[in-house]
Amino acid sequence: MEKEGKIDTLIGKDTIINGDLKSNGSIKIDGQLEGNTTVKESIVIGKDAIIKGDSSCRNAVIGGKIEGNIEAQELLEYQSGAHMIGDITCKGLIVQEGVLFDGNCRMAQKPKEKV
Repeated sequence: MEKEGKIDTLIGKDTIINGDLKSNGSIKIDGQLEGNTTVKESIVIGKDAIIKGDSSCRNAVIGGKIEGNIEAQELLEYQSGAHMIGDITCKGLIVQEGVLFDGNCRMAQKPKEKV
């Protein structure tokens, strides 16, 4: 997975968003977001980012703090220093040393369908 590949949308460090985000491309968040995120491609969460809400994507690289559930169709990577409180569903998982994770993990070929 390209960690810093083509990013279509960037939420800067000094930006605070309250509300849901949807993107057909990739998104990088360095600021604060309170709301759900639905991205067709990749989500990159910077080390200073704070996210409160659920996320759905193809791939994710997490470096900041998240309170919410994440569903990644492919790969989910937690970088050193990341804090995650919530459940994750993914196909592949990379967790670097120094990550705080409080939740459940479900790894499957295909994420569970929502009823």
